[in-house]
Amino acid sequence: MLFRSRTFALLLLFTLPCLAVAETLPLKLDRTFKRLPPLAEPGVAFISADRLEARQGDLIEATGKVELRQEGQVVKADHLLYEQESQDVYADGNVSVVQGENVMNGPKLKMNLDLDVGEMAQPEFFLGENNARGTAAVMNMEGRSHQTFRSAVYTTCPAGNDDWLVRMSTLELDRDRQVGVAYNARVEFKGVPFLYTPWMDFALNDDKRSGFLGPIFGSTNSGGSEITLPYFWNIAPNLDVTFSPRHISKRGTQFNNELRYLQPRYSGEIHADVLSGDRISKLDRSHFGIKHLHDLGGGFTAAVDANVVSDDAYYRDLAGALSGTSQANLLREGVVSYAGYGWSASARVQRYQTLQDPLAPVAIPYRRQPQLTLNTSRQLADSTLDFTSEYVDYRHPDLVSGQRVVINPSINYPLLNEQGYFLIPKLGLHYTSYVLDANNTSNVPNTQRTVPMFSLDSGLIFERNDSFLGNAYMQTLEPRAYYVRIPYRDQSFLPNFDSALAPFSFSQIFTENRFLGSDRVGDADMMTLALTSRVIDGDDGTERLRVAVAERFTFKTPQVNLGAVADSNSRSDILLMLGGRMTRAWNLDSQLQYNPNQKHTQTYNVAARYNSEAGKLLNLGYRYTRDSLRQMDVSGQWPLFGRWHGVGRLNYSLREARVLEALGGLEYNAACWSIRVVVQSFTTATNERSTGIYAQLELSDLFRIGSDPLEALKISVPGYTKLNELTSAKPEQGLH
Repeated sequence: MLFRSRTFALLLLFTLPCLAVAETLPLKLDRTFKRLPPLAEPGVAFISADRLEARQGDLIEATGKVELRQEGQVVKADHLLYEQESQDVYADGNVSVVQGENVMNGPKLKMNLDLDVGEMAQPEFFLGENNARGTAAVMNMEGRSHQTFRSAVYTTCPAGNDDWLVRMSTLELDRDRQVGVAYNARVEFKGVPFLYTPWMDFALNDDKRSGFLGPIFGSTNSGGSEITLPYFWNIAPNLDVTFSPRHISKRGTQFNNELRYLQPRYSGEIHADVLSGDRISKLDRSHFGIKHLHDLGGGFTAAVDANVVSDDAYYRDLAGALSGTSQANLLREGVVSYAGYGWSASARVQRYQTLQDPLAPVAIPYRRQPQLTLNTSRQLADSTLDFTSEYVDYRHPDLVSGQRVVINPSINYPLLNEQGYFLIPKLGLHYTSYVLDANNTSNVPNTQRTVPMFSLDSGLIFERNDSFLGNAYMQTLEPRAYYVRIPYRDQSFLPNFDSALAPFSFSQIFTENRFLGSDRVGDADMMTLALTSRVIDGDDGTERLRVAVAERFTFKTPQVNLGAVADSNSRSDILLMLGGRMTRAWNLDSQLQYNPNQKHTQTYNVAARYNSEAGKLLNLGYRYTRDSLRQMDVSGQWPLFGRWHGVGRLNYSLREARVLEALGGLEYNAACWSIRVVVQSFTTATNERSTGIYAQLELSDLFRIGSDPLEALKISVPGYTKLNELTSAKPEQGLH
């Protein structure tokens, strides 16, 4: 008798002993294995059971805890008939087909092992790729990777939970392409149908799929109710487009379009948004933006970042988030840069579109066309040589324009640099040259400025180990002294292209120049003294407490000023800092600036955060600047009852007695869905506010429907956690 090679192992194990017995005599064998190693020979099938019986011809009957294994596929049943020649399998009684992570259960199965085709009645299925499950009237197997389910029900909710379901006439699963396709699909939530589509496809893995995304609904006081219906077109794995028509009831229809591309050496995105004939402003509104990054090779890269809008009020009227409405200067720049062999260089062209608020005009920044830089940092023996240089051609429609060259070499040589102490002198030179032309109404001549700079940085670090309430910790004491000497050079006649007085802070008082930018180099003969103490957890290295105090002492009153005249007092303001991770849940960050000469507080900021676990968050903040600012800021996310969470923010100006931003909302997170309702109101201009309502229903692994509040929540509530965050970032499937 000849046997097919794929059944040879089966016959060897179970059938050969039967040749010596009568055909009608049942052959009883004990169950010989529970698990099998991966099969080495393709096509080989193994059967295990409580009872095996060889019948007439090539038929084998297995009864009791039957397992048929073949190339990673397992068929389990109470009873199974196997025809060796035709490779047909008939199974009944608690039938289960296991293919990798996917399981199909049913009362009966017939299939052909050769062709991997078959049929199962009344299947219940579980798809391990996305933890989905469902039922159907009939399952047709059309190959190892293809199944079709008739009259199917599908959900990603856990067993016993049918909060949302998709009912469809046909469900096709194609694991070769990792896609599922549903026909005549009806989405039900809590037993109520709310969406029908004749055709729907969705990814079985993390791959992107073309199709309509969940519709977005919203409402604002300036535009009224609105709906957006995005369509995602997956052109290629590295190229996609999203078309998002947005109908705004009071204004019209805005067409928003986004193109994204990704190649081994370049990537980027392009935005083109158009609203023709805004019914309120009577204007054609538009926005165009492009971001592109390109690796040119050999250490060279190129980048473009450019945006343009049709009018000053575009974002105030049409942006749906605080991050959009707050934009005042839209960047437009292109840059080519180089990094290699210890050098860095760049060539940049930069300008801005300034969006003006009529009641609070914004200064128009200078254009840089171009800006060239060349920098390096080199180790010479025990010293460090730094070299920075820049050429810029500054242009402005109203202010003096011209060209500026800056060359700034410096060298520092550590006299002492050991663990626990350091003494580092630094010597530098700041050279600047100006050639002025357009709008030079004061006839300022072309000029140069050369300023030598000397600084000496020194410090000590003392440490001691101790314990408190049984917890080990290390405490440090870190005194530091920083001296700067820069001679005076008259700069009152020079233009100001990019300089401003640097904010007085812990980082600024340990720098040489009191000004940002290169148009002003402040004269200095001053010493900064600081003392810092830290408490560091001995178990995990966490900084539990940080206390610092610093003050600058001036030996000669500075003469270089920008705006206000420099303080003639020899003592600067005193800076105090207190912060650290006080407990596992509490973090504190605070700073106070005190004027000892006039004996009043100049500024102080306090920020505290409580975050014991995901969803339990409280941010408390207060900002004060004498004669100009008093603001309180409270935000948080907190469980209320059951699965409900509250989220909110209040940013209030005590000085102006008005709310700058208010946000409040509720979230409900179930096992396989969530709902969010958020109301947000914020200032968009001096006398203008925008109020929006967000309501969103998210069905896990299916889609989101409604207006998306997540961007607003992440910006307005620092530390906000999306509690139903999926373990894998999966794009929404298309609805057709």
